[in-house]
Amino acid sequence: MPRTSLASILPDFPWDTLTSVRAKAAKHPDGVIDLTVGSPIDPVDPGIQLALSEAATLSGYPQTVGTPALREAIAAAMERRHGVPGITASVKDSQLLPVIGTKEAIAWLPTVLGLRGETIIIPEVAYPTYEVSALLAGCTPVRNDDPAAPGEPAALVYLNSPSNPTGRVRTASQLRAWVEYSRETGAIIASDECYLGLGWDDEMKPISILHPDVCGGDFTNLLAIHSLSKTSNLASYRAGFLAGDTALITELTEVRKHSGLMVPGPIQHAMTAALNDDTHEDLQRAVYGKRRAVLMRALIEAGFTIDHSEAGLYLWVSRTDDGKAFSADELIDWFAERGILAAPGHFYGPSSNDHARLSMTATDENIAAAAARLAK
Repeated sequence: MPRTSLASILPDFPWDTLTSVRAKAAKHPDGVIDLTVGSPIDPVDPGIQLALSEAATLSGYPQTVGTPALREAIAAAMERRHGVPGITASVKDSQLLPVIGTKEAIAWLPTVLGLRGETIIIPEVAYPTYEVSALLAGCTPVRNDDPAAPGEPAALVYLNSPSNPTGRVRTASQLRAWVEYSRETGAIIASDECYLGLGWDDEMKPISILHPDVCGGDFTNLLAIHSLSKTSNLASYRAGFLAGDTALITELTEVRKHSGLMVPGPIQHAMTAALNDDTHEDLQRAVYGKRRAVLMRALIEAGFTIDHSEAGLYLWVSRTDDGKAFSADELIDWFAERGILAAPGHFYGPSSNDHARLSMTATDENIAAAAARLAK
């Protein structure tokens, strides 16, 4: 019987489809300014680099569950930074699990949880890996933002607040509605919170699914997904963790132990240093805040509308001329004419074909140059 290639059931990798637009942008006399991918470009904090180098001589296999120091650092950071108390750092009745970057953890989550053939709810406008995770597990992805009208019961629900790509922040009451859906149906809620530390609007402060105001301290069927890629510039380190329901964390840990999915030992030491220090996060957030202000002002003055974007590393933009809305492809073509690369909204779902996403992960000089080009 012929085999079915996993690659054949997946959509095209989004960034591979921008070849022609990239070529057009490259014709700009001053070169390309790439604002597509949210990959950090600022240096890793020296204290984190030191922690990595100090552990460079480690030669044994790392612990899948993480070192005691890392587990304690995760639990303390969740309380100190995000107001989530009571997470146990012990391996017994574990509520924590380090992962090799959160993209990997998300992509294989339904598979590792044994959800083959089930329905998985993803946001209407969503990070593409949620859909990919469903397809890899032979599941059916359904786009839905309304827990009051979920349609077919789902085994797993992905939430993302602050959102990639829109920067939308869900309120505590909106998150509670999904927790109530989980309580009623038994669905697992996987809340991707990798932008939680990058809120820009004091009236729309991001909040974790594990916060007492959302779940009342009951983590049953709840998983929070956290990354150090954004706020600590550790994208190249592949450093993240899961927190939440003891039964789910235990199940995931067992499968990952058998699979050899363990965070490298030196990276665990670097993660510990990053989680124990808030200063570098505060400084990086200030850097992004300045870039955001420059880019946002330039876009508004150039005639764009910025939607949501209350948090995160992106500006979610649309444009209308003579009463006609630009399509996503028209938007990225407009930017490419000025040597700026943006991501089209349709990367994130069919309902967002009138938007584009621009990232703040470019140097101060490139953000300033992009703003100057928009002004022309």
